[in-house]
Amino acid sequence: MLKPIKNNNEYEDALERAYDLLQIDLVPNSNKSDELEVLSILIKEYENDHFPIPKPHPIEAIKFRLDQLGISESELSDILGARSRKSEILSGKRKLSLAMIRKLNEKLKISAEILIREY
Repeated sequence: MLKPIKNNNEYEDALERAYDLLQIDLVPNSNKSDELEVLSILIKEYENDHFPIPKPHPIEAIKFRLDQLGISESELSDILGARSRKSEILSGKRKLSLAMIRKLNEKLKISAEILIREY
């Protein structure tokens, strides 16, 4: 019977059970596939509470996204404006403006929630 995960031992057991279920060819809407789905939710909730992942620094998020998209930092000037502005932003000497946040969100698909963080 599935129940909330309350400690690290139960978490490890849940991970092991999920792994076992992933090793078999599950039939959709079967008891075992439903068990895996519920178990995944329980594992995710436990991890969110006990192993939270901090939100990235806005500048690091921009650099990471540029790398993901294969865009050079020089091309960032097209989004942020002048080349000097881009350099000031990436070095931390200038903060992102609301207009810049909107453009970065639109062009690079970086969450505005990340870009508005204090830094």
